[in-house]
Amino acid sequence: MPRTIWLASYPKSGSTWFRMLLANLSRTTPIDINAVEERAPAAGARRPFEDFLGLDTSLLTHDEIDRLRPRVYELLAGGLAAPEAGRVAFSMVHDAYRATAAGEPLLAGRGGAEGAILIVRDPRDVAASLANHYRTSIDAAIAHMNNPARETHTRPGEMQRLFRHGLRSWSGHAQSWLDQADLPICVVRYEDLKADAAGTFARALAFAGEPADAAAIGRAVAFSDFEALRRQEQASGFARAPQTPGGPFFRRGQAGGWRDELTAGQVARLEAAHAAAMRRLGYQPVTASAPATS
Repeated sequence: MPRTIWLASYPKSGSTWFRMLLANLSRTTPIDINAVEERAPAAGARRPFEDFLGLDTSLLTHDEIDRLRPRVYELLAGGLAAPEAGRVAFSMVHDAYRATAAGEPLLAGRGGAEGAILIVRDPRDVAASLANHYRTSIDAAIAHMNNPARETHTRPGEMQRLFRHGLRSWSGHAQSWLDQADLPICVVRYEDLKADAAGTFARALAFAGEPADAAAIGRAVAFSDFEALRRQEQASGFARAPQTPGGPFFRRGQAGGWRDELTAGQVARLEAAHAAAMRRLGYQPVTASAPATS
């Protein structure tokens, strides 16, 4: 029976790049960037959920959907809709590790997956990338990241492609996954992928129970190079790009770009809200007044 592994991340932290690496792992030519969903579908996607249950979820409230989600994840992990036998089923999730209104883990705990790869990125870089993606200001992106009750895909009266995502704040999201005791966690930092994509990817694959040889990993890294992905988007577009015109999905792909994109005040607001989680994950605040780790 295949293992299920969550690919957990706060938005704009590098999960798309990681999924490109996965999708290219067994290939001899680069995969079309619009065809990665088959290898790592989203846990909160509405259509596969409805196809599996035979149920129109637009008739349900967010809380009613949440109460159903653990049962579906248990069934999927049990092999009812699994990929070929023996393979790892990776599933992307942006939700914080949270409970349903009934008090059980939204993702069904160990019944829904055997572990999670938590992909994180320096929140100062996340802020600039979020602003670009949502076509908003960096100040607005920081306000979202600092909101402990932050949710997305909740607009009333509008059919959403995805279910409600309970994100929490940036640090609340990260700590919810780090502090839960249901699943083993492998932390993958965006910055480590940038510095050593092959080694970091190999470590994550070994954790997931899907090790690969160095040649396959090397090809996946080459096929998923940021400039190669950007050229594909320029040539044929990308379905997950922002719907409002103004810029590409694959924008800069840098680590540390916040230094020339954020003002000192913006950096200070992020660090004041997230200093403890930043230090926990190896991101050092630069603001003298950032709260010390307790």
